[in-house]
Amino acid sequence: MITPLSLLSSALDRGVDEHVLSQLIGLHERSYAEDARRAFEAALAAAKAELPVIAKTQIASIGAKRYRYEDLAEIARAVGPVLARHGLAYRFRSNSDGERVTITCVISHRDGHSEENSLSAGADHSDEKNAIQAIGSTLTYLQRMTLKAALGLAAADDDDGKAVGAGETITRQQTRELLALIDEVGGEREGLLRFFKIKAFAELPARRFRQALVMLNARKGRA
Repeated sequence: MITPLSLLSSALDRGVDEHVLSQLIGLHERSYAEDARRAFEAALAAAKAELPVIAKTQIASIGAKRYRYEDLAEIARAVGPVLARHGLAYRFRSNSDGERVTITCVISHRDGHSEENSLSAGADHSDEKNAIQAIGSTLTYLQRMTLKAALGLAAADDDDGKAVGAGETITRQQTRELLALIDEVGGEREGLLRFFKIKAFAELPARRFRQALVMLNARKGRA
């Protein structure tokens, strides 16, 4: 079977000129990269088929509202062994600009191919956090979100999810904050209403308030 590597080996034996050799090296590198990409996609697809649904076992508050979320450590325990079986691993890169934090989740395969996705958000000053705690809270949140997005993780509420306000909507203050941020970043109100399947922002579920803020702050970062 003739492969780019065998052509390169043959060319080296024949002592071809530098131009031809450069073209063959490029062909080999492109072929290797394509094989690595295919191996990555096959491994990721196989891993996704085995990944469990992650239970939302943690409780947090935004103002007077309470919501459930997935613990990052629990996600790591659930996905780590599955990814390792298929030669996959993940890592995070972080960057900050003042109080704005960006997290990049990198999913890599043992054959060399990797893919990444990023999210940005401002520091989380809820619950009277100090400056370091505010940034740390945002880092953890963005790590969870980027890892979930990269792996397509599903999350399920516990049976008592409704007891912590799963059906409650955001407060008037949160509505004003959201509308102000939409105006600041030039967001399309109708598009956001359709995305969240609501008729007015006052109807936004409290548990989705932070998601809306992350989405809008990400748009702000691209402006």
